[in-house]
This record gives sequence, structure tokens and C-alpha cells, in this order.
Amino acid sequence: MEANRRPLNMLTRFLNSPIVIKLKNGVEYHGIMEQCDGYMNVVLSQAKEFVKGQPTVNYGTNIFIRGNNILYVVLEPPK
Repeated sequence: MEANRRPLNMLTRFLNSPIVIKLKNGVEYHGIMEQCDGYMNVVLSQAKEFVKGQPTVNYGTNIFIRGNNILYVVLEPPK
């Protein structure tokens, strides 16, 4: 696999961009990715939590999402 096609390299190119993260428990977080690391731990700003497609919490501040809880990441969310 080429170095520029590794998932982590792809993820880091979207720093300071809007993303959607779906967790293994079905909860989604929408926000701006501020940081990520080698374990796919992610810090989101302006984070909003969605359960079954319905908004439940608007954090409005930074939240930390542990990488081992992530099911998938949408790098270019639909508008």
C-alpha cells in the first residue's frame, strides 16, 4: 500500500475540516476535526451528537473521541 493511501494519512489531510464520526454503538458526531493521532483518537470542535439521526446534544466545544470506539469516519459529509 502506498504511503499516501494509508487511512491515517488520509485522515490527517482533513484536519480543520467538517467530518462525521459514527461510533460502534450507533451514535454519530458531526464537527470540525481539530486533531487526530496514530490510534485514530480524534478531537472535534463545534461537535454535535446525533442518535438515530436526531440531534441530541450540541457541545459547542472540543470533545475527545477514542479511536477504538469509531466504526467509520465520513470525511466529506453531505451538504
